[in-house]
Amino acid sequence: MSATFVIVGAGQAGGTAAAILREEGFAGNVILIGAEAQPPYERPPLSKQYLRGEMPFEHTLVRPANFYDEQRVQTLFGSYVTRLDAGDRIVELADGSRIPYDKVLIATGGRPRRLAVPGRDLEGVYDLRTVGDAARIRAEIAPGRRAVVVGMGFIGAEVAASLRSCGVDVVMVAPSRLPLVHILGEEIGRLLEGLHRDHGVEMIFQDAVAAIEGVGRVERVTTAAGRHLACDFVVVGVGIEPAIEFLAGSGVQVDNGIVVDEYCRTNVAGIYAAGDNANHYHPLFGRHIRVEHWQNALKQGAAAARSMLGRGAPYDEVPWFWSDQYDVNLQYGGFHTEWDELIVRGRLAERDCVAFYLKDGRIMAALGVNRGKELRRSMPLIRARARVDPATLRDEDADLRQVASSSEDHRQHSALRSG
Repeated sequence: MSATFVIVGAGQAGGTAAAILREEGFAGNVILIGAEAQPPYERPPLSKQYLRGEMPFEHTLVRPANFYDEQRVQTLFGSYVTRLDAGDRIVELADGSRIPYDKVLIATGGRPRRLAVPGRDLEGVYDLRTVGDAARIRAEIAPGRRAVVVGMGFIGAEVAASLRSCGVDVVMVAPSRLPLVHILGEEIGRLLEGLHRDHGVEMIFQDAVAAIEGVGRVERVTTAAGRHLACDFVVVGVGIEPAIEFLAGSGVQVDNGIVVDEYCRTNVAGIYAAGDNANHYHPLFGRHIRVEHWQNALKQGAAAARSMLGRGAPYDEVPWFWSDQYDVNLQYGGFHTEWDELIVRGRLAERDCVAFYLKDGRIMAALGVNRGKELRRSMPLIRARARVDPATLRDEDADLRQVASSSEDHRQHSALRSG
């Protein structure tokens, strides 16, 4: 009998995994289950081009809509998984269906964290995770309307930029001192604050939403400090959490997501995970990390599919993502949770630079501000976890490709000597 591979989650990771299974020659049954009614699509445009009405939904699809039928992928869109029975290898759906599997990939991604305040469920209060969410927010957009954006992470910042670009008045509220300061530091936080203020965004720091008020529909937001912010609608962007509650009782290890090894395998035979919900062991960084970005979903979904086929390799992609806000393109490569030195190459005040995050002299990550090409040239340095003279990093005349090549030669020479 043919083997059956079930993919739970029809986002970027799940849709890519289904395609890779067929591309790699798997002839068995592939069943793709997704909670949304739509085929797999990419989420980055939801806060940018799609939200602004500049991109049709069809252009966001991971594969053309007819791909799954053509490739004999059985699709169960609009279906919710309620339980996974690892002993009998069965996935149970909300309608009572029971689907046997030989191997299963969990790629359910995440769901927005709830803002636990009175009035959260009023009409006109939105999260942004699905194309339906984006369409509802887009219907609210009109010049002169007023929006409160809760949270100053990447989603909040991108939504604010898109709304302002469409003429909406925006006020942002967050408990932090600066946008993304806990991730990117004081210097970049000030850069982002200035960027949004230059475009007319009102920013309220070190405060939090205490209540959302209105009769049937949102009319104002009240903050913990007693501010009253009149508004026409609210967008909440305070992060996501893994959507994995159906794994309760399955025996699958969960700790900040589904714990997997470098091959995307869980602790339970036949069960794999990829994408936003996977806390995977990264060989390069020597630790488990969970990454919530487009590139990781794409690459890790493919890696998990190959592991399911017994052809996998350790997944060691260097994380990378981008964010477009107004006329500024941000690109980040690497992974860091702390740093002891920030080296800036270029002109921070002019929003034209690369910032390198160093720990113990090693490059852990880099952020390019309108310097995508240089950021990409920095990726080999990040992969090598190289030690580079800070003066060289600051020197705009130093070609980062040659620096990376020299660093790799040194690493290989050191490895030979130590071997």
